Amino acid sequence: MEDSSASFVGNRYWVLRHGKSIPNERGLIVSSMENGVLPEYQLAPDGVAQAQLAGQSFLKQLEESNISLDKVRICYSPFSRTTHTAKVVAQVLNLPFDSPQCKMMETLRERYFGPTFELKSHDKYTEIWDLDEKDPFMRPEGGESADDVVSRLATAMLSMEAEFQRCAILVVSHGDPLQMLQNIMHSAKLLSGGGDGGLAERIQMSRVASVLSQHRKFALLTGELRPLV
Repeated sequence: MEDSSASFVGNRYWVLRHGKSIPNERGLIVSSMENGVLPEYQLAPDGVAQAQLAGQSFLKQLEESNISLDKVRICYSPFSRTTHTAKVVAQVLNLPFDSPQCKMMETLRERYFGPTFELKSHDKYTEIWDLDEKDPFMRPEGGESADDVVSRLATAMLSMEAEFQRCAILVVSHGDPLQMLQNIMHSAKLLSGGGDGGLAERIQMSRVASVLSQHRKFALLTGELRPLV
């Protein structure tokens, strides 16, 4: 793992994109909280299998790093597909899902693409990503800009850093938020050699167009697990 002892964070983090969901199978954009929490948009059978494999991979990495299960925390988006994924992983790790080790965080929710895109074809994602590349501060109509998402992800990271100490944290979220989180934390890590600034300062320094517009470089497949820091 790259720089796992990064001094600007007190925990170790992994990111996991939810397994293949029913919206993925149907080729639908489901990004509003109202739709996202509906049970009919949880994991497809293939996605459950992906979540199980991710859980087994995470468990192996914990064992290789000599991290005990009592130090594990699973923080997840409230959407049904991410909650379902987190539950499957918790089962693999034999962690009770209703315990303090598993925490739903609204700040980890899917990026809201706006009413123009909601329940439309996945093919329309490229329109938003093209917009992000040109201007990551520009919002799709009624939706969130790349910077809007990074702002709440920064809140999530600072909350986890404040609440947990020396833990192994699995962040279960969605494609856009997780590629943005990787992008911004990669930038923050590169800044870590230049002074003693904390996480909040490093993220703030990274919220510039030249960084924010590059999030697609960190895209994840469904059910893909990656170390963060």
